[in-house]
Amino acid sequence: MQLARQFLGESVLLCLISFLLTILFSALLLSLFNQLAGKTISHGIFEHPLYLLILFLSAIGIGLLAGIYPALVLSSFKPSTVLKGRFATGSSGSILRKGLVIVQFTISIGLVIATIVVYNQMNFMRSQDLGFTKDQMMVINTNGDPGKNAFQHAITGLPGVISTTMSSSVPGGGNPGAYSEIENKKGDLQIANLDLYFVDWDYINQYKIKMAAGRSFSRDFQTDSTQSMVLNEAAVKMFGYSSPGQAVGRRFKQWGREGKIIGVMKDFHFHSLQQPIKPLSMRIEPNGCDLVSVNVSTAHLPVTIAAIENKWKVLIPSRPFSYFFVDEFFDKQYRTEERFGKLFLNFAILAIFISCLGLLGLTSYSTLQRTKEIGVRKVMGATVTNIVSLLSRDFLKLVFISFCIAAPVAWWFMHKWLQDFAYRIHIRWWVFMVACVLAVLIALLTISFQAIRSAIANPVKSLRTE
Repeated sequence: MQLARQFLGESVLLCLISFLLTILFSALLLSLFNQLAGKTISHGIFEHPLYLLILFLSAIGIGLLAGIYPALVLSSFKPSTVLKGRFATGSSGSILRKGLVIVQFTISIGLVIATIVVYNQMNFMRSQDLGFTKDQMMVINTNGDPGKNAFQHAITGLPGVISTTMSSSVPGGGNPGAYSEIENKKGDLQIANLDLYFVDWDYINQYKIKMAAGRSFSRDFQTDSTQSMVLNEAAVKMFGYSSPGQAVGRRFKQWGREGKIIGVMKDFHFHSLQQPIKPLSMRIEPNGCDLVSVNVSTAHLPVTIAAIENKWKVLIPSRPFSYFFVDEFFDKQYRTEERFGKLFLNFAILAIFISCLGLLGLTSYSTLQRTKEIGVRKVMGATVTNIVSLLSRDFLKLVFISFCIAAPVAWWFMHKWLQDFAYRIHIRWWVFMVACVLAVLIALLTISFQAIRSAIANPVKSLRTE
């Protein structure tokens, strides 16, 4: 009982020291964690007595749980056996040790697979052709100020400004849905709720949205400002047309305006790739356009922005000048996934580190148990490579077992996660291969030091009589 109490006391003491270090490092790293996770957790949590009491009791509980097994096992050894250098334990202890290592590596490999999948999905979304240009596109919100048209005309001729256009929405932002009636393939007016962009004449050309059929808005046609609409391919399919050209010239009614469809745009991603492309309509409506999109040159960009701001202060002095770039604005939609990937990466590194500690402890124990066996093998002619291979083989089996458990579980979870994206990758076989090879290399690196040290030791020392 005295020995058991000593082992339990040491385990609890270690956990209490860890508890104090945890509070210290958590307080120091909280700001970094908030940035990584996109959360706002205040330092007040470390000053709350109830939280501290729960953590303190948890530390004691973990210490008791972690120490109770070695306390009972080690205190039950026979002194005569231990003093002769024989520390052999039953099969149950071996199963427990190996089981813990398998659990640790299963979690590590699963997190590695998840991290690779998340980063591949993010790269896939960023590499996709969005159907429009978002580079060098600066957007200024006039908030409907009466001077918005004068401001647009004033900045159009500035050095560094390539072109300008006005609209109610830009890709990545919000837009209204409009009650619409569109002539379908049968010739009937079909009711639908279409996403709507109010634009000016140059919007489609400036954003380089390609036309699938018909034409874009043009100042050469006076009716375009009052009687014309442009749809995207998704809208055309919704109304039963097999090709975009079939929709050109068809009738429409929308929010009190009637006219004809003059063209069909190729589908472009005006929302994130998590969503399928929705049916979209565009109309000329100067009064509804509050956003000024400015295609700027990258050369002398700060000077160009300063010149635009000067025009703003003269023509719209009552409102603060603010702007954003479409590429950054559009990419904001993926920040949650980016944080998700970073969290997985950090937890994967932490899990691998903990797994290596467990594997290192198991390696040290195993080599100690097989000291005489290693000595005998060396005397019989075994090389260092043979010994290292012998010691490594059993541990690599544990890693492969962990991989066999982690791979299907990680695939299932990440497959479910990918279902939230309308446009997504397929989880390839090489993802699992990379995770497996990485786990094997980390395991070999962890056990190699202890294995090599045992393999090169002088066998005379291990074969001495008790």
